[in-house]
Amino acid sequence: MLRGSLSILAWFSCVAVVVQGTAQLESSSPKKVQIGQNSSFELTWIDIPEDVFVEIYGDWLKVTDNDTEYGKIVVEPRMFLLSEGNGSLRVDISTSSAGKFDLDFNTSSNISEILAAVHTLQVEVDVVHSMDITIINVIIGWVYFAAWSVSFYPQVFVNWKRKSVIGLNFDFLSYNLMGFAFYGLFNVGLFWIPEIQREFHTKHPHSVNPVQANDVAFTLHAVAVTAFTIYQAIIYDRGAQRVSYVARVLVGLSCLMVVVMLFVAVAHKITWLDYLYLFSYVKLGVTLIKYVPQAWMNYRRKSTVGWSIGNVMLDFTGGSLSMLQMLLMGYNYDDWKTIFNDPTKFGLGMFSVLFDILFMIQHYILYRQYLRYESIPAVNHKHEDSYAYQ
Repeated sequence: MLRGSLSILAWFSCVAVVVQGTAQLESSSPKKVQIGQNSSFELTWIDIPEDVFVEIYGDWLKVTDNDTEYGKIVVEPRMFLLSEGNGSLRVDISTSSAGKFDLDFNTSSNISEILAAVHTLQVEVDVVHSMDITIINVIIGWVYFAAWSVSFYPQVFVNWKRKSVIGLNFDFLSYNLMGFAFYGLFNVGLFWIPEIQREFHTKHPHSVNPVQANDVAFTLHAVAVTAFTIYQAIIYDRGAQRVSYVARVLVGLSCLMVVVMLFVAVAHKITWLDYLYLFSYVKLGVTLIKYVPQAWMNYRRKSTVGWSIGNVMLDFTGGSLSMLQMLLMGYNYDDWKTIFNDPTKFGLGMFSVLFDILFMIQHYILYRQYLRYESIPAVNHKHEDSYAYQ
Protein backbone atom coordinates (compact mmCIF):
# COMPACT_ATOMS: atom_id res chain seq x y z
CA MET A 1 0.00 0.00 0.00
CA LEU A 2 1.10 3.54 -0.64
CA ARG A 3 1.77 6.17 1.96
CA GLY A 4 -1.06 8.64 2.07
CA SER A 5 1.24 11.57 1.32
CA LEU A 6 2.68 10.04 -1.83
CA SER A 7 1.67 11.23 -5.27
CA ILE A 8 2.76 9.73 -8.56
CA LEU A 9 3.55 11.61 -11.72
CA ALA A 10 3.86 9.58 -14.89
CA TRP A 11 5.55 10.81 -18.04
CA PHE A 12 4.20 8.51 -20.71
CA SER A 13 6.68 8.36 -23.56
CA CYS A 14 5.01 7.92 -26.91
CA VAL A 15 6.90 5.76 -29.40
CA ALA A 16 5.54 4.53 -32.72
CA VAL A 17 8.04 2.58 -34.82
CA VAL A 18 7.57 1.26 -38.35
CA VAL A 19 10.34 -1.02 -39.64
CA GLN A 20 10.04 -3.03 -42.84
CA GLY A 21 6.31 -3.40 -42.23
CA THR A 22 3.63 -1.43 -40.41
CA ALA A 23 3.89 -2.91 -36.88
CA GLN A 24 3.49 -0.21 -34.23
CA LEU A 25 3.49 -0.21 -30.42
CA GLU A 26 2.86 2.98 -28.52
CA SER A 27 1.86 4.30 -25.10
CA SER A 28 -0.24 7.30 -24.13
CA SER A 29 0.68 10.69 -25.52
CA PRO A 30 3.57 12.47 -23.75
CA LYS A 31 2.25 14.42 -20.79
CA LYS A 32 2.89 14.81 -17.08
CA VAL A 33 -0.11 14.11 -14.89
CA GLN A 34 -0.82 13.37 -11.26
CA ILE A 35 -2.03 9.80 -10.98
CA GLY A 36 -2.56 9.51 -7.24
CA GLN A 37 -1.74 6.34 -5.36
CA ASN A 38 -2.40 4.05 -8.33
CA SER A 39 -2.51 4.73 -12.02
CA SER A 40 -2.36 3.13 -15.41
CA PHE A 41 -1.35 3.81 -18.96
CA GLU A 42 -2.65 2.42 -22.22
CA LEU A 43 -0.59 0.36 -24.64
CA THR A 44 -1.85 0.23 -28.21
CA TRP A 45 -0.55 -1.92 -31.04
CA ILE A 46 -1.27 -1.93 -34.75
CA ASP A 47 -0.57 -4.55 -37.43
CA ILE A 48 1.30 -7.04 -35.24
CA PRO A 49 2.01 -9.95 -37.64
CA GLU A 50 1.64 -12.73 -35.03
CA ASP A 51 0.85 -13.35 -31.34
CA VAL A 52 3.84 -12.47 -29.18
CA PHE A 53 4.54 -12.24 -25.46
CA VAL A 54 5.96 -8.98 -24.07
CA GLU A 55 7.63 -8.39 -20.71
CA ILE A 56 8.06 -5.11 -18.81
CA TYR A 57 11.38 -4.87 -16.97
CA GLY A 58 13.82 -2.43 -15.42
CA ASP A 59 16.39 -2.08 -12.65
CA TRP A 60 13.53 -1.19 -10.29
CA LEU A 61 12.57 -4.91 -10.38
CA LYS A 62 14.34 -7.55 -8.27
CA VAL A 63 14.25 -11.14 -9.53
CA THR A 64 15.32 -14.13 -7.39
CA ASP A 65 15.91 -17.75 -8.47
CA ASN A 66 12.43 -18.97 -7.63
CA ASP A 67 10.22 -15.93 -7.27
CA THR A 68 9.87 -12.43 -8.57
CA GLU A 69 10.31 -9.86 -5.81
CA TYR A 70 8.99 -6.46 -6.83
CA GLY A 71 11.18 -3.53 -5.91
CA LYS A 72 10.19 0.12 -5.84
CA ILE A 73 7.25 -0.03 -8.25
CA VAL A 74 4.75 -2.67 -9.29
CA VAL A 75 3.27 -3.04 -12.78
CA GLU A 76 0.36 -5.33 -13.59
CA PRO A 77 0.51 -7.21 -15.84
CA ARG A 78 4.26 -7.46 -16.11
CA MET A 79 3.97 -10.07 -18.89
CA PHE A 80 1.20 -9.96 -21.47
CA LEU A 81 0.25 -11.10 -24.94
CA LEU A 82 0.19 -8.84 -27.97
CA SER A 83 -2.42 -10.54 -30.09
CA GLU A 84 -2.09 -10.62 -33.85
CA GLY A 85 -3.43 -7.54 -35.60
CA ASN A 86 -4.60 -4.54 -33.56
CA GLY A 87 -5.35 -4.23 -29.86
CA SER A 88 -4.85 -2.36 -26.62
CA LEU A 89 -4.05 -3.14 -22.99
CA ARG A 90 -4.18 -1.21 -19.73
CA VAL A 91 -1.09 -1.47 -17.50
CA ASP A 92 -1.57 -0.58 -13.82
CA ILE A 93 1.18 1.08 -11.79
CA SER A 94 1.55 1.31 -8.02
CA THR A 95 4.52 2.31 -5.90
CA SER A 96 5.64 2.97 -2.37
CA SER A 97 8.85 4.86 -3.16
CA ALA A 98 9.57 8.22 -4.72
CA GLY A 99 12.01 8.50 -7.60
CA LYS A 100 12.41 8.34 -11.35
CA PHE A 101 11.87 5.00 -13.09
CA ASP A 102 12.04 3.77 -16.68
CA LEU A 103 9.77 0.95 -17.85
CA ASP A 104 11.44 -0.96 -20.67
CA PHE A 105 9.88 -3.66 -22.84
CA ASN A 106 11.27 -6.96 -24.12
CA THR A 107 10.03 -9.83 -26.29
CA SER A 108 11.29 -13.24 -27.37
CA SER A 109 10.05 -12.71 -30.93
CA ASN A 110 12.67 -12.87 -33.69
CA ILE A 111 10.64 -10.82 -36.18
CA SER A 112 12.60 -7.62 -36.81
CA GLU A 113 9.65 -5.22 -36.99
CA ILE A 114 8.23 -6.53 -33.68
CA LEU A 115 11.65 -6.34 -32.03
CA ALA A 116 12.07 -2.75 -33.20
CA ALA A 117 8.63 -1.69 -32.03
CA VAL A 118 8.93 -3.34 -28.60
CA HIS A 119 12.54 -2.48 -27.77
CA THR A 120 12.19 1.17 -28.72
CA LEU A 121 9.24 1.83 -26.43
CA GLN A 122 9.99 3.27 -22.99
CA VAL A 123 7.65 4.68 -20.34
CA GLU A 124 9.16 7.08 -17.82
CA VAL A 125 7.51 7.29 -14.39
CA ASP A 126 8.26 10.16 -12.01
CA VAL A 127 7.12 9.50 -8.44
CA VAL A 128 7.00 12.38 -5.93
CA HIS A 129 5.88 12.84 -2.35
CA SER A 130 3.74 15.87 -3.11
CA MET A 131 2.42 17.54 -6.23
CA ASP A 132 2.16 20.77 -4.23
CA ILE A 133 5.92 20.74 -3.64
CA THR A 134 6.46 20.23 -7.37
CA ILE A 135 4.44 23.38 -8.11
CA ILE A 136 6.12 25.32 -5.30
CA ASN A 137 9.54 24.33 -6.65
CA VAL A 138 8.69 25.73 -10.08
CA ILE A 139 7.59 29.01 -8.48
CA ILE A 140 10.73 29.17 -6.32
CA GLY A 141 12.87 28.58 -9.39
CA TRP A 142 11.47 31.54 -11.26
CA VAL A 143 11.49 33.76 -8.15
CA TYR A 144 15.18 33.17 -7.53
CA PHE A 145 15.80 33.57 -11.26
CA ALA A 146 14.15 37.00 -11.03
CA ALA A 147 16.02 37.94 -7.83
CA TRP A 148 19.42 36.87 -9.17
CA SER A 149 18.77 38.45 -12.56
CA VAL A 150 17.61 41.78 -11.13
CA SER A 151 20.57 41.74 -8.68
CA PHE A 152 22.90 42.84 -11.50
CA TYR A 153 21.04 46.07 -12.22
CA PRO A 154 21.60 48.07 -8.99
CA GLN A 155 25.35 47.95 -9.74
CA VAL A 156 24.74 48.95 -13.35
CA PHE A 157 22.59 51.86 -12.13
CA VAL A 158 25.18 52.99 -9.56
CA ASN A 159 27.88 52.97 -12.25
CA TRP A 160 25.69 54.98 -14.61
CA LYS A 161 24.64 57.51 -11.97
CA ARG A 162 28.19 58.14 -10.75
CA LYS A 163 29.76 57.82 -14.22
CA SER A 164 32.44 55.94 -12.32
CA VAL A 165 33.33 52.37 -11.45
CA ILE A 166 35.77 53.29 -8.69
CA GLY A 167 34.99 50.99 -5.79
CA LEU A 168 33.93 48.08 -8.03
CA ASN A 169 36.68 45.48 -8.10
CA PHE A 170 37.79 44.47 -11.59
CA ASP A 171 38.95 41.01 -10.49
CA PHE A 172 35.38 40.36 -9.40
CA LEU A 173 34.14 41.31 -12.88
CA SER A 174 36.64 39.07 -14.69
CA TYR A 175 35.88 36.09 -12.44
CA ASN A 176 32.17 36.70 -12.85
CA LEU A 177 32.27 36.75 -16.65
CA MET A 178 34.31 33.55 -16.90
CA GLY A 179 32.28 31.78 -14.21
CA PHE A 180 28.87 32.54 -15.70
CA ALA A 181 30.05 31.73 -19.23
CA PHE A 182 31.31 28.31 -18.09
CA TYR A 183 28.23 27.62 -15.97
CA GLY A 184 26.01 28.64 -18.88
CA LEU A 185 27.70 26.04 -21.10
CA PHE A 186 27.11 23.39 -18.44
CA ASN A 187 23.43 24.30 -18.06
CA VAL A 188 22.77 24.50 -21.80
CA GLY A 189 24.43 21.13 -22.39
CA LEU A 190 22.57 19.29 -19.65
CA PHE A 191 19.23 20.93 -20.43
CA TRP A 192 19.19 20.87 -24.23
CA ILE A 193 21.60 18.27 -25.64
CA PRO A 194 20.01 14.77 -25.79
CA GLU A 195 23.33 12.88 -25.87
CA ILE A 196 24.50 14.52 -22.65
CA GLN A 197 21.10 13.93 -21.04
CA ARG A 198 21.38 10.23 -21.92
CA GLU A 199 24.85 10.09 -20.36
CA PHE A 200 23.48 11.74 -17.22
CA HIS A 201 20.59 9.27 -16.87
CA THR A 202 22.94 6.36 -17.54
CA LYS A 203 25.25 7.54 -14.78
CA HIS A 204 22.39 8.51 -12.43
CA PRO A 205 19.46 6.29 -13.53
CA HIS A 206 16.98 7.32 -10.82
CA SER A 207 18.00 10.96 -10.48
CA VAL A 208 16.17 14.00 -11.77
CA ASN A 209 18.01 16.39 -14.08
CA PRO A 210 19.00 19.18 -11.66
CA VAL A 211 19.13 21.84 -14.39
CA GLN A 212 15.81 23.65 -14.84
CA ALA A 213 14.74 26.11 -17.53
CA ASN A 214 15.21 29.03 -15.13
CA ASP A 215 18.86 27.97 -14.58
CA VAL A 216 19.56 28.26 -18.30
CA ALA A 217 17.77 31.61 -18.57
CA PHE A 218 19.63 33.00 -15.55
CA THR A 219 23.13 32.10 -16.71
CA LEU A 220 22.63 33.42 -20.25
CA HIS A 221 21.25 36.67 -18.83
CA ALA A 222 24.11 36.86 -16.31
CA VAL A 223 26.73 36.64 -19.06
CA ALA A 224 25.06 39.46 -21.01
CA VAL A 225 24.72 41.84 -18.04
CA THR A 226 28.23 41.12 -16.74
CA ALA A 227 29.62 41.88 -20.20
CA PHE A 228 27.70 45.19 -20.16
CA THR A 229 29.12 46.02 -16.71
CA ILE A 230 32.62 45.42 -18.08
CA TYR A 231 31.75 47.81 -20.92
CA GLN A 232 30.87 50.40 -18.25
CA ALA A 233 34.26 49.79 -16.64
CA ILE A 234 35.87 50.66 -19.97
CA ILE A 235 33.97 53.90 -20.66
CA TYR A 236 33.57 55.33 -17.12
CA ASP A 237 36.13 56.76 -14.74
CA ARG A 238 38.04 53.89 -13.18
CA GLY A 239 41.01 55.70 -11.65
CA ALA A 240 44.07 53.44 -11.51
CA GLN A 241 42.05 50.24 -11.11
CA ARG A 242 42.87 47.25 -13.29
CA VAL A 243 42.60 43.47 -13.29
CA SER A 244 45.32 42.03 -11.05
CA TYR A 245 48.03 39.72 -12.37
CA VAL A 246 46.73 36.95 -10.12
CA ALA A 247 43.27 37.16 -11.71
CA ARG A 248 44.75 37.22 -15.22
CA VAL A 249 46.78 34.08 -14.50
CA LEU A 250 43.85 32.21 -12.94
CA VAL A 251 41.47 33.10 -15.78
CA GLY A 252 44.08 32.20 -18.39
CA LEU A 253 44.88 28.83 -16.80
CA SER A 254 41.18 27.99 -16.48
CA CYS A 255 40.54 28.72 -20.15
CA LEU A 256 43.63 26.74 -21.17
CA MET A 257 42.47 23.77 -19.11
CA VAL A 258 39.03 23.59 -20.72
CA VAL A 259 40.60 23.83 -24.20
CA VAL A 260 42.99 20.96 -23.42
CA MET A 261 40.18 18.86 -21.96
CA LEU A 262 38.10 19.52 -25.08
CA PHE A 263 40.62 17.54 -27.12
CA VAL A 264 40.53 14.81 -24.48
CA ALA A 265 36.73 14.61 -24.84
CA VAL A 266 36.96 14.60 -28.64
CA ALA A 267 39.37 11.66 -28.35
CA HIS A 268 36.70 9.86 -26.25
CA LYS A 269 38.96 9.58 -23.22
CA ILE A 270 36.22 11.16 -21.11
CA THR A 271 32.48 11.52 -21.73
CA TRP A 272 30.92 14.81 -22.76
CA LEU A 273 29.08 14.81 -19.45
CA ASP A 274 32.38 14.66 -17.56
CA TYR A 275 33.70 17.45 -19.76
CA LEU A 276 30.69 19.60 -18.90
CA TYR A 277 31.16 18.86 -15.21
CA LEU A 278 34.60 20.45 -15.58
CA PHE A 279 32.89 23.75 -16.47
CA SER A 280 30.67 23.51 -13.40
CA TYR A 281 33.66 22.81 -11.14
CA VAL A 282 35.48 25.85 -12.49
CA LYS A 283 32.37 27.91 -11.78
CA LEU A 284 32.26 26.56 -8.22
CA GLY A 285 35.90 27.49 -7.77
CA VAL A 286 35.21 30.96 -9.15
CA THR A 287 32.36 31.39 -6.68
CA LEU A 288 34.74 30.52 -3.83
CA ILE A 289 37.18 33.29 -4.73
CA LYS A 290 35.36 35.94 -6.77
CA TYR A 291 33.99 37.87 -3.79
CA VAL A 292 37.33 37.94 -1.93
CA PRO A 293 38.87 40.86 -3.90
CA GLN A 294 35.75 42.99 -3.36
CA ALA A 295 35.56 42.20 0.36
CA TRP A 296 39.28 42.97 0.70
CA MET A 297 38.90 46.25 -1.19
CA ASN A 298 36.03 47.28 1.10
CA TYR A 299 38.20 46.46 4.11
CA ARG A 300 41.18 48.47 2.86
CA ARG A 301 39.03 51.47 1.95
CA LYS A 302 36.90 51.12 5.09
CA SER A 303 33.96 51.86 2.81
CA THR A 304 31.42 50.17 0.57
CA VAL A 305 30.95 53.23 -1.66
CA GLY A 306 30.72 52.09 -5.27
CA TRP A 307 29.56 48.56 -4.32
CA SER A 308 25.78 48.35 -4.52
CA ILE A 309 24.06 46.96 -1.43
CA GLY A 310 20.98 46.36 -3.60
CA ASN A 311 23.00 43.83 -5.55
CA VAL A 312 23.93 42.11 -2.29
CA MET A 313 20.37 41.89 -0.95
CA LEU A 314 18.96 40.46 -4.17
CA ASP A 315 21.88 38.03 -4.49
CA PHE A 316 21.20 36.85 -0.93
CA THR A 317 17.54 36.24 -1.83
CA GLY A 318 18.40 34.31 -4.98
CA GLY A 319 21.04 32.16 -3.30
CA SER A 320 18.76 31.24 -0.41
CA LEU A 321 15.90 30.25 -2.72
CA SER A 322 18.23 28.26 -4.99
CA MET A 323 19.35 26.11 -2.06
CA LEU A 324 15.77 25.73 -0.86
CA GLN A 325 14.68 24.51 -4.30
CA MET A 326 17.33 21.78 -4.37
CA LEU A 327 16.52 20.64 -0.84
CA LEU A 328 12.81 20.39 -1.69
CA MET A 329 13.62 18.52 -4.90
CA GLY A 330 15.79 16.08 -2.97
CA TYR A 331 12.97 15.40 -0.50
CA ASN A 332 10.24 15.20 -3.12
CA TYR A 333 12.04 12.51 -5.13
CA ASP A 334 13.88 10.84 -2.23
CA ASP A 335 16.93 11.79 -4.25
CA TRP A 336 19.47 13.62 -2.11
CA LYS A 337 22.10 12.73 -4.68
CA THR A 338 20.58 15.48 -6.82
CA ILE A 339 22.54 17.99 -4.72
CA PHE A 340 25.80 16.15 -5.40
CA ASN A 341 24.92 15.59 -9.08
CA ASP A 342 25.00 19.39 -9.46
CA PRO A 343 27.27 20.60 -6.66
CA THR A 344 27.80 23.88 -8.50
CA LYS A 345 24.18 24.95 -8.17
CA PHE A 346 24.04 24.25 -4.44
CA GLY A 347 27.56 25.57 -3.84
CA LEU A 348 26.80 28.71 -5.86
CA GLY A 349 23.86 29.45 -3.58
CA MET A 350 25.66 28.60 -0.34
CA PHE A 351 28.86 30.59 -0.92
CA SER A 352 26.94 33.52 -2.39
CA VAL A 353 24.82 33.70 0.76
CA LEU A 354 27.89 33.53 3.05
CA PHE A 355 29.66 36.38 1.26
CA ASP A 356 26.45 38.39 1.05
CA ILE A 357 26.20 38.19 4.84
CA LEU A 358 29.80 39.48 5.06
CA PHE A 359 29.00 42.38 2.72
CA MET A 360 25.90 43.30 4.73
CA ILE A 361 28.01 43.32 7.90
CA GLN A 362 30.55 45.57 6.18
CA HIS A 363 27.89 47.94 4.86
CA TYR A 364 25.49 48.19 7.80
CA ILE A 365 27.81 47.62 10.78
CA LEU A 366 31.56 47.93 10.20
CA TYR A 367 31.70 50.85 7.76
CA ARG A 368 28.33 52.47 8.30
CA GLN A 369 29.89 55.55 9.89
CA TYR A 370 32.42 56.04 7.11
CA LEU A 371 30.70 58.43 4.71
CA ARG A 372 34.17 59.39 3.53
CA TYR A 373 37.17 57.18 3.19
CA GLU A 374 40.91 57.43 2.68
CA SER A 375 42.51 56.54 -0.63
CA ILE A 376 44.64 53.44 -0.86
CA PRO A 377 47.66 52.92 -3.12
CA ALA A 378 46.97 52.19 -6.81
CA VAL A 379 43.40 53.51 -6.58
CA ASN A 380 42.62 57.07 -7.63
CA HIS A 381 39.56 58.50 -5.89
CA LYS A 382 39.84 61.99 -7.35
CA HIS A 383 36.38 61.85 -8.80
CA GLU A 384 34.83 59.71 -6.06
CA ASP A 385 31.55 60.87 -4.58
CA SER A 386 31.37 61.21 -0.82
CA TYR A 387 28.14 59.40 -0.28
CA ALA A 388 27.19 55.75 -0.70
CA TYR A 389 24.61 55.23 -3.40
CA GLN A 390 22.05 52.53 -2.57
